[in-house]
Amino acid sequence: MNKTITKLADGRELIYYDARPGTVRTAVDSRALEPVASLSEVRRDPVTGDWVTVAAHRQGRTYHPPADQCPLCPSRGGRTSEVPDADYEVVVFENRFPSLGADAPGGQAEDPLHTAAAGTGRCEVVCFTPDHEASFADLTPERTALVLDAWTDRTAELSALPDVRQVYCFENRGAEIGVTLAHSHGQVYALPFVTPRTARMAGQAAEYRASTGRNLFEDLLAAELDQHAQAVAAGDLDHDRVVLAGEHWTAFVPFAARWPYEVHLYPNRRVPDLTALTEAERAEFPGLYLDLLGRFDRLFVEPGQTAQASPTPYIAAWHQAPSGDDRPGLDELALHLELFTVRRTAGKLKYLAGVESGMDAFVNDVSPEAAARRLREVAR
Repeated sequence: MNKTITKLADGRELIYYDARPGTVRTAVDSRALEPVASLSEVRRDPVTGDWVTVAAHRQGRTYHPPADQCPLCPSRGGRTSEVPDADYEVVVFENRFPSLGADAPGGQAEDPLHTAAAGTGRCEVVCFTPDHEASFADLTPERTALVLDAWTDRTAELSALPDVRQVYCFENRGAEIGVTLAHSHGQVYALPFVTPRTARMAGQAAEYRASTGRNLFEDLLAAELDQHAQAVAAGDLDHDRVVLAGEHWTAFVPFAARWPYEVHLYPNRRVPDLTALTEAERAEFPGLYLDLLGRFDRLFVEPGQTAQASPTPYIAAWHQAPSGDDRPGLDELALHLELFTVRRTAGKLKYLAGVESGMDAFVNDVSPEAAARRLREVAR
């Protein structure tokens, strides 16, 4: 992998990732841009203990521009964008409208009912392809491997920042999810706190270790693989939740899935984050992940349609162990990717209504076993 670091006109960092060593990137951002100022603040909810980021300056961010004004396409034909070069493979840059920033103003407020701090951190955009019409599922295995390299590099660099506690790599896809730019891209958040979901996972893992002496995630994956082996041997997959089983990775629908179609992809060897993957694990990932994304796109295809006619909206979320925090259970966590869609059937969305939004108590309209069967059925 070749990595080229440069600056945009307003001082934000931009990084090109190229598969070919020695690739030279010399394009200069010629736009007249004012420096970005982050006005973020994080506030602690005294009732739940959750941290909430307040970033009112993001209200003016780019919203559904036409394709010929896309800020994520390369700069071509006299039109400039966030990417100065006329072409790229994978590129990462600091978000111009960040939820968190290194220069966020404000100090610590320690009032037990009104605890607040500067919204320090970093928000980056990851462009997977220069093709405005392509999706992640359209990438080659080689390009997917380069994206994995970029995620890994960002995890390593951002985890080393002094105020960062957790690095979160993710992709939102589709207007139904809330995406405001159609061009295929993801994001990386370097957060100054451990997220509520991660904290809950760590707590569960600590309790499981205390009661069993074993690791929760290792036992969870072993149980899914054992049930899968028994189902295959019996020739009855009705209750099998495994969707894909590779030598180094396993994809399955979780026993208590919250979303109608939700798949968790784990390396078979427990590791804390992307930086700990072996070359063999990294080599197998692209094929399995592209297969999984293709299945998601075929989930809701109706007769006479193609997958491209109604692409499945989804969120792909990497869960990694936080750094710089010593709370119990964090060393028990396991790297994995959670992929889920807000679509429950063709033309219908799963809305988070009163019980989910108000009480955080999910109701799933599709049994996890039925979802796994459907995902196996749409294999190519």
